[in-house]
Amino acid sequence: MKIYMVGGAVRDRLLQRPVHDTDWVVVGASPEDMTARGFTPVGRDFPVFLHPETHEEYALARTERKSGMGYRGFVVHTAPDVTLEEDLARRDLTINAIAAPADWTGAEDVFDPYHGQADLQARVLRHVTEAFREDPVRILRVARFAARFTDFTVAPETLQLMREMVDAGEADHLVPERVWQEISRGLMEAQPSRMFEVLRACGALRVLLPELDRLWGVPQRAEYHPEVDSGVHAMLVLDMAAQLQSPLSVRFACLCHDFGKGTTPAEMLPRHIGHEQRSARLLQGVCARWRVPNDCKELADVVAREHGNIHRSGELNPAAVLRLLERCDALRKPARFAEALLACECDARGRTGFEDRPYPQRQRLQTALDAALAVDTAPVAQAAAQRGLKGPAIGEAVASARQQAVAQAL
Repeated sequence: MKIYMVGGAVRDRLLQRPVHDTDWVVVGASPEDMTARGFTPVGRDFPVFLHPETHEEYALARTERKSGMGYRGFVVHTAPDVTLEEDLARRDLTINAIAAPADWTGAEDVFDPYHGQADLQARVLRHVTEAFREDPVRILRVARFAARFTDFTVAPETLQLMREMVDAGEADHLVPERVWQEISRGLMEAQPSRMFEVLRACGALRVLLPELDRLWGVPQRAEYHPEVDSGVHAMLVLDMAAQLQSPLSVRFACLCHDFGKGTTPAEMLPRHIGHEQRSARLLQGVCARWRVPNDCKELADVVAREHGNIHRSGELNPAAVLRLLERCDALRKPARFAEALLACECDARGRTGFEDRPYPQRQRLQTALDAALAVDTAPVAQAAAQRGLKGPAIGEAVASARQQAVAQAL
């Protein structure tokens, strides 16, 4: 029985990047051998065991054979005679198919049968073997790695293989949870636009996210959008969100905020009247399809509906500002509204030539919200009730007090 460190831990140490998780593969052992040594079995689809002390996962070396469409269409084979090279052959990219001894310090030689070190040096994302085509999740993983390793390129033969997989319908069989898992991780990488550029280049974007794919080639008014192309703008906004170290919910909102521009009638172009409401409707379909978590869905909905009004909020009087805050449910959810303002700043600065422009709307609306929240509504409501007011009239008195506070603050 021999134990090896494999995958991302070896890759990242060779790249001199931080290692967050370590994957282990065990060669020459059976499940009975592992349990006899105190390991706890936890794998559902293939034999994985938890170390009795560190609780890290140790997987038995295995081979896989395609048995159907999609992510789960595999027959897994594990046995003591499965070699390390056979196990590495089923992995996605050469840079992830490198193994090292369990006690590897970094100085010893690694086991690299598929020349992953050469691809690390050449900054290339390349598939290991033709087995790559058997798992459509690998399309998403390559795209995600492109977003993480921003100076790497996808090997032409790998991109062609991904196109063939899409043409064969493999992307249609991706499980929603895995799509969201990979997309959400890619959104949090250094340059998330590269993920969508790779997905678009292989044709997977039109299958997985046609709402975004159709934005390319749709013009916008050049005086507001020097980059003109709506798809290019979406990517600039997304990368601005990464530059400002935004959380996932903000990055997802940035991704979805302009979906409606892809459905603007041709005779209306390059104007996009009403695109905000169309974006919000399209967003709901994406969230249902991918089973997007509620915090991401709700923020994206606010940003899609109201980003135009937030951009124009400098022109609004205190009453209109308060109505905007109420539509965004900012009084009940001030933290979410702060994220909406950040997403709108990303939108405003995600334009060619606007990257370093200030966005005073963010501070102005935050100031207005703080003033509205500072109003002690109980005595206002009590005073209104003493004047004989009831129900909606009391609510109007509270709104009037908040409006006064907003006016004073602005």
